[in-house]
Amino acid sequence: MIGGIFPVFLKEIFNISTYERKPPEVRCEGFDLRAFRWTQVMIFSVEEINKDASLLPNISLGYRILNSCASPTSALRAALTLASGLEEISSTSPCPPAISALIAESGSSQSIAVAGALGPFQLPIISYFSTCACLSNRVKYPTFFRTIPSDYFQAKALAALINHFGWQWIGVIQSDNDYGRNGVLAFTAEVKKFGVCIAFVGAILRTYTMDKILDVLEMIKQSTVKVILAFVQEGDFYPLMKEIVKQNITGIQWIATEAWITAPRPSTPEIYQAFGGTLGFVMQKMAMPNLQSFLTSISPYKDPSAAFVRDFWEVMVGCRPVLPGEHIDSETTNKICTGNETLMNSQDVFFNVTELRDPYNVYKSVYAIAHALHQLVFCQPVGETTVKPCLNLSDIQPKQVTDQLQRVNFRNQFGDNVFFDKNGDPPAYYDIINWQLINGQVKHVTLGHFVSIANGAYELNIQEEDITWRTGKMIPTSLCSNVCPIGTRKAQIKGKPTCCFDCIPCADGTIANSTGATECTPCPQEYWSNDRKDECFPKTIEFLTYQEPMGIAVTVVSLLGASLSLATVIGFIYYKETPVIKASNSELSCFLLFSLLLCFLCPLTFIGRPTVWTCMLRHTAFAVTFALCISCVLGKTIVVVTAFRATFPGNKVATKFGPTQQRIIVCSCTVIQIVICMLWLNLIPPFPDMVFRYSNKKIVLECNPGSEAAFYAVLGYIGLLAVICLVLAFLARKLPDNFNEAKFITFSMLIFCSVWITFIPAYISSPGKFTVAVETFAILSSAFGLLICIFLPKCYIILIKPEKNSKRHVMGKI
Repeated sequence: MIGGIFPVFLKEIFNISTYERKPPEVRCEGFDLRAFRWTQVMIFSVEEINKDASLLPNISLGYRILNSCASPTSALRAALTLASGLEEISSTSPCPPAISALIAESGSSQSIAVAGALGPFQLPIISYFSTCACLSNRVKYPTFFRTIPSDYFQAKALAALINHFGWQWIGVIQSDNDYGRNGVLAFTAEVKKFGVCIAFVGAILRTYTMDKILDVLEMIKQSTVKVILAFVQEGDFYPLMKEIVKQNITGIQWIATEAWITAPRPSTPEIYQAFGGTLGFVMQKMAMPNLQSFLTSISPYKDPSAAFVRDFWEVMVGCRPVLPGEHIDSETTNKICTGNETLMNSQDVFFNVTELRDPYNVYKSVYAIAHALHQLVFCQPVGETTVKPCLNLSDIQPKQVTDQLQRVNFRNQFGDNVFFDKNGDPPAYYDIINWQLINGQVKHVTLGHFVSIANGAYELNIQEEDITWRTGKMIPTSLCSNVCPIGTRKAQIKGKPTCCFDCIPCADGTIANSTGATECTPCPQEYWSNDRKDECFPKTIEFLTYQEPMGIAVTVVSLLGASLSLATVIGFIYYKETPVIKASNSELSCFLLFSLLLCFLCPLTFIGRPTVWTCMLRHTAFAVTFALCISCVLGKTIVVVTAFRATFPGNKVATKFGPTQQRIIVCSCTVIQIVICMLWLNLIPPFPDMVFRYSNKKIVLECNPGSEAAFYAVLGYIGLLAVICLVLAFLARKLPDNFNEAKFITFSMLIFCSVWITFIPAYISSPGKFTVAVETFAILSSAFGLLICIFLPKCYIILIKPEKNSKRHVMGKI
């Protein structure tokens, strides 16, 4: 015996008990053709099995079907009735007094109640339409099986569909029961992985008052969402659907679950006005040709005691059947059947057996139980040639049926493998359904599928070009905020979901080269963002070049100074025998001019792209040449001072400070600077460096001194020599000779010291290539100061006033 519980009536009529008399029997209303067809599929399957000689041979399956009124309490009452035995069967009946398995129920709440109550008694239960993922809990529901995939997989499928079309802002309506609440909970967990936000969750139930339904309707009208998922059962959703059509709420893309996407009642042109283009998932479809003749043969006259057939006849034929001998109530308003009515030529969708989905689940449930019983009774699978019972029917225990169901695995006549996993669930496979209006009829068009693969992976295939959308041919969009364009990033709005945000332009130096960026990506150090903030471009590399005006000016002035120094050397050599040249110590003057020539050429090493060699050359060349230059000036200053001391009788200083001593002073002072430079180059040499601090859009290439201490040490040493020269020259500035070189040296040293004193703050504060310009300016200024102050007077006498180029004039007293 197999039990069956189906919601043949949609709603239970509640009676308020006064506790003064026995409560009346439960009454239900709203005959459901869909559920009635489930009952007929169960009967058809049992009869087909009884006719099959290979499956349970010589054994007839029986059935008893009860109505649950889509109520958990009524479902539980029916389950306990079936499980406790059939009172009306006599004790002499060969049938066992209780059912071996139960096919129940469609609603998850009803199945939870039934499975929770019968689970401890090890009675196996197979559901054909309960999808709540909670029912996969083997600890709470150890005997529960189902032939429809769990909502765990449907939640994944719905989330994958929403993510596929890029919908980020959706609404949800749920049945206010275990099916809706658990389904939406699983769905929410899945869509959060894709960053989808749920704007609202409305709850409905078939027993709710119109006020509660209108509250949900107002929630829909006030929201900005364009996509709404209805995770509801058809009986719960239908009142709201009618109200949505009544108030002409259109422009919403509806997403459906398997519970209502193919239900016949809402699949009408009237409902299509607001729900056309609905997308949803449904179980695998199957054609059962033999079922049609069975359905069309249903008649209240054929079996007057058949359950629910008279109600079905009234709904389908439109008249009330009256059996022979039955009294007709004169007050009845229903049309009385003539007895000639037939269903053979009916075109109602009830008789369409080409695309069966949920009825096919009932069919598989019955066959799964039959195969389990066959294995128990005959201890061998269906199809073996030798069939011999190994167990008495009366000895079959519910736990044995449960264990055998867990192991059942067979291929039915339609080529489907029927089996259950460790949680009692079948493999997950869904068709994607689209509501389309074809020839004035709502059709459930299959446009893809969803298949669950191992390890949580899945495969989603959709024929997008064939989808009919509620908004037309374009895929609808549903966003709380528009996607941020390139060059901007999302900025969360406080107090709103993550899908609601402002778009903030990226800061300078950062980019967002894709739409919808959450963060702006910093450009590499050598790059900067463009004005649109969507691309990084290389920063401008800046250094002093020969092509720019400043570089040209430095080059021209350097070459001019070098030319003047070279010309002066040539002039000194040419006029070396004249009194002015002899009086100015021609050897030291030539050394000084040579060092000045090098000083004027030194700025050329500061122009061009810095390299390791040019960086080391520019600083050391500057240091050594200026040390040589100042050393020569120091030698000349000492010569002037000693010459003055030699005019006193008996003073032998001049004889001790001859050419040799002068060379020693110049060389020793220069060698000290060379030693400092060698230590500098060996320990922490200068190196080319990229400086980013001056400008965001520029990279300044400059020579890093390596050691600031070494750099200022060479400057300090040159400054020390210059100060000594200045002091000595200042002391000899009033010597009585007409040609007093000391005062010219004093002026030159004053210029030199002034230039280099002002150089330090200017050097520190100048940005980028202007640092190089300041340094070259200081070199050229001080070199010109020395050249002009020391050698211009001599050249003036030699070239302009040759009459003064005589020994008498040079040795004359003031």
